[in-house]
Amino acid sequence: MVPIWLSIPFVGLLLSIALFPLINSKFWDHNQKYVVCFWFVMVSCMLFYVFGLKSAGRVVLDSIVNDYLTFIVMLFGLYCVAGNISFEGDLAGSPRVNVFLLAVGTILSSCIGTTGSSMLMVRPIIKMNSWRKRKNHIMIFFIFLVSNIGGCLTPIGDPPLLMGFMRGVPFFWSLGLWKMLLLNMVVLLTIFRFIDKRAYRKDIAEGRRPDISKAGTEIKFVGLHNLIFLIMIVVAVILSGTLPNMKEFQDASGKVLGVTLPFDVVLSYPSIIEILIILLAAFLSFKTTDKEVRRSNHFTWGAIKEVAVLFIGIFVTMQPTLMLLNEFGPKLGLTEPFQMFWVTGCLSSFLDNTPTYLVFLTTAGSLGFTHGIVTSLGVLPKTMLIAISAGAVFMGANTYIGNAPNFMVKAISDENGIRMPSFFGYMKWSLCILIPVFLLDTLVFFVI
Repeated sequence: MVPIWLSIPFVGLLLSIALFPLINSKFWDHNQKYVVCFWFVMVSCMLFYVFGLKSAGRVVLDSIVNDYLTFIVMLFGLYCVAGNISFEGDLAGSPRVNVFLLAVGTILSSCIGTTGSSMLMVRPIIKMNSWRKRKNHIMIFFIFLVSNIGGCLTPIGDPPLLMGFMRGVPFFWSLGLWKMLLLNMVVLLTIFRFIDKRAYRKDIAEGRRPDISKAGTEIKFVGLHNLIFLIMIVVAVILSGTLPNMKEFQDASGKVLGVTLPFDVVLSYPSIIEILIILLAAFLSFKTTDKEVRRSNHFTWGAIKEVAVLFIGIFVTMQPTLMLLNEFGPKLGLTEPFQMFWVTGCLSSFLDNTPTYLVFLTTAGSLGFTHGIVTSLGVLPKTMLIAISAGAVFMGANTYIGNAPNFMVKAISDENGIRMPSFFGYMKWSLCILIPVFLLDTLVFFVI
């Protein structure tokens, strides 16, 4: 049995991320890595005390190698490739333009993933709104829609759905979530347009005007050849989900082959292939793109460094909490779709949504349903699968750490002079706007 107090370092790290920037932002900026290191060492020592050196070492190393490494390499690759695509033109960020861009980014997320779409769209939308004073709400809704909700239609869109595909869920099944996506897009974009219109009018009233000195309304993207490298990364992610099921990558017992590391941790060959393809895409992107494009994008390494530091701490300290979830998840008595939607969603707001999704997918598969979608984990009614999938994908938007691109978008926005809300400040937005929308989802799709 896993002691609940092993979750203290995870809670401590979350509170550090939430409170230190409010209490002493300069201290946090200069000592962030030391705070993360403190909680990292603490959870490692606590795991050693409870489980011994071998088991503790396996948990820590496995979370670094098989969770964090592939995560940060993918984020690094997308950050590099998207940073080499620059928007040029004089299209001003108005409410109508912003609604259009958010809608495009949301749909794009199901095609190239929430992380890929976020990294591709974040800089153009920041540039278009650079003339405005009131604009942090634009990036908040960007996180809501592009970085999270938009990824629900395909396994490419978000890692939990890819995990479901690996467990036998049909590839195109998630297209059935289009009604829920459409409802959420309409509601959120309507709310956004109302908020953005008020902010836009205030900016105009203060004499702010976009720079439209250039004649015409020519719009172009420089470095579009980098879309090839973006596709390479998407293909690498798809391969990481499909290659492990091929016999060529399995031993006689069905285990995925790979390189054995200390504590019997295995870095699988499919993961190595994924990492190599992504790093190659990033390298080729830099080699084939003029540095002026990056200068135009105000490209720096600050955002990716901050995310890399924070998330290695998050990935390691969350392991005891995930152990508790695996132990007690099946015992929670969740039998209704609305229950699965909210429990999966709330936990995905703070934990990695992929293992959270898998825990409750396994739980639902063990309930003995006889009609529905056949998976390797059991038969799941369509509504139950929708509830688990939507909860994992949608509610990652509730916090900055709920999904990989959330904190990256925040960091890039901060770098470009957009004053984003604090951890709790962002949650105030999500509680006031997203939770009512999710309650509407519950009534429309799981209760009525």
